[in-house]
Amino acid sequence: MRFDDRFLDELKSRLRPSDVIGRTVKLKRQGREWVGLSPFTKEKSPSFFVNDDKGFFHDFSSGKHGDVISFLQETERLSFPEAVERLAAEAGMQMPAEDPQAAEREQKRQGLADWMDLAQKWFAANLRRSVGKAARDYLERRGLPEDQWERFGLGYAPNDREGLKTALVQRGAKPGELVEAGLLIAPEGGGSPYDRFRDRLMFPILDARGRLVSFGGRAMNPDDRAKYLNGPESPLFHKGATLYGLPEARRILGAASKSTESVIVVEGYMDVIACQRAGLPAVAPMGTALTEEQMALLWRVSTEPVLCFDGDGAGQRAAFRAIERALPLLKPDRTFSFVALPDGKDPDDLLRERGAPALREALTNTQPFSRMLFERERAAVGPLDTPEKEANLLLRLRKAAATIGDPDLARTYKDYLVGAFYQSVRPSEQERKQAHRTLYRDRRAKRAAQIMDVTPEGRASALTLSKAPKPILSAIVEGLIANPSLIQERAELLATQSLGDVGLDRLVSDLVMLTYDAEGIGEAMIRARLSAMGHEETLRRIDRTAAISHAPFLAAGASLDDVRRWLTKAIEVLLDALALTRALDELKRDDHFDARAFSEMKAQRDQVDRYLTGGTLWAEERATVH
Repeated sequence: MRFDDRFLDELKSRLRPSDVIGRTVKLKRQGREWVGLSPFTKEKSPSFFVNDDKGFFHDFSSGKHGDVISFLQETERLSFPEAVERLAAEAGMQMPAEDPQAAEREQKRQGLADWMDLAQKWFAANLRRSVGKAARDYLERRGLPEDQWERFGLGYAPNDREGLKTALVQRGAKPGELVEAGLLIAPEGGGSPYDRFRDRLMFPILDARGRLVSFGGRAMNPDDRAKYLNGPESPLFHKGATLYGLPEARRILGAASKSTESVIVVEGYMDVIACQRAGLPAVAPMGTALTEEQMALLWRVSTEPVLCFDGDGAGQRAAFRAIERALPLLKPDRTFSFVALPDGKDPDDLLRERGAPALREALTNTQPFSRMLFERERAAVGPLDTPEKEANLLLRLRKAAATIGDPDLARTYKDYLVGAFYQSVRPSEQERKQAHRTLYRDRRAKRAAQIMDVTPEGRASALTLSKAPKPILSAIVEGLIANPSLIQERAELLATQSLGDVGLDRLVSDLVMLTYDAEGIGEAMIRARLSAMGHEETLRRIDRTAAISHAPFLAAGASLDDVRRWLTKAIEVLLDALALTRALDELKRDDHFDARAFSEMKAQRDQVDRYLTGGTLWAEERATVH
């Protein structure tokens, strides 16, 4: 049985090698690794090492090397499918169904990957030829010496409409394959495909496993409309799930002397290269804001990645956007910290002007997520020169804390943010004491009363909206079933946020799992499998109520782009309403109940409810289209 790469990646990401191997080999922590006696040979001194960050074991005494799957194959004499099945059960993953098309897709993917590798070699050769002089001059000005070009796979795409196409077709490629790989562009009106990248410095983009999946190109002509150009979505490349520089960043982390070192997220290719040359494990998104998939990838590498932005207004806005997207996903062991570089510099500037020590020092001056969140909410309110604005800030802080999916962390954030408000906005002696009590008072009695809410049913009842907009909840789930690609893009968010309905939450959890276990699965098959998994009654309930929501993303004639935009907007507004409801519930349990804040927050929550269920949302969305 063949297994899809995404299934195997997800399986290994859910299991720590030291946990799996530690059941049969006694391991001890040694820096960033675990060490023990070899299970393959008899020895007195340990020479068997396990590295969780890199996901492998290495046995110096026998020379054996591999991951958790090969470890089970070696030690328990299991076949590859048997080892995968054993680990999948441990990770709580369903084995993918037999898919006769999977082998065909993998073969096709490998064929495209071969052409990508040849393209990279062609670009690299051009960088050293006379045609690449402008690119070489640019690299010299940026202080990147020639001995570093190969390390980062740099190349040059000449200003030739069919240069790469001709080179690869002569090697046996079909133009259609090169279009599908993102190397060529097929004109919309017909005609012969032509090179996508022309007169550009080329940066190879590798996936998390170190495989070449796309390219990014920087224009050498300053008049070019697109300074940077990435390859398109393809069978190899999903922009929202890829981070530039990740394999090298992992290597740097693995070699770091401190196990607490964090991966750093910067904004551009040259910034990544600058940091990695200075020994810093940096990555960059593909020219856009961080997606939920990229955040999940970062948290697999380190528990507190550092988001680095320019110190200007644009950098601050980018940081605030990252906060908004990350907030629902935070957990006690998953957060971010932030750093703003001085004087509008970027990492590449600092490296060239002041050297690696200055860059490393600048990137250690971080701010925690909680403080940046407080500053974001305070900036949104503006000068606190009236009681109304102060009350608005308090309301925003409570709502922001309630957006966090983890209930314990949400309560802790609420205490911190409210305490920070009193400490910074009303710093009288009496209010300092009040803030201190808010931050550190003994919550044991209250926590005992909350034990009844730790079950999924209890949590769901606490999150149920007062208006109980079942039709819109049903419509959203119906829309997700019909658009499984959107599920994968929002998987992290869907996995951490309750919809306020136990049955729907369980169905969505299984729905997320289905789309990962069976790539490309259609709507009819999804419904059949959900029914087989015990969701038949919930599906009937969805069918009965979704239609009366009048959600336009369920309309038969809606375009795919409109469906995705409307459905995404509906999810965002629903989560906003649920966050307000959680904040209200938390406020009711507060030792110092604030009736005014409760009244204002309830009015805001009711307004969002009406916005969701009264048709206003759809009218506004349609107006933006027309």
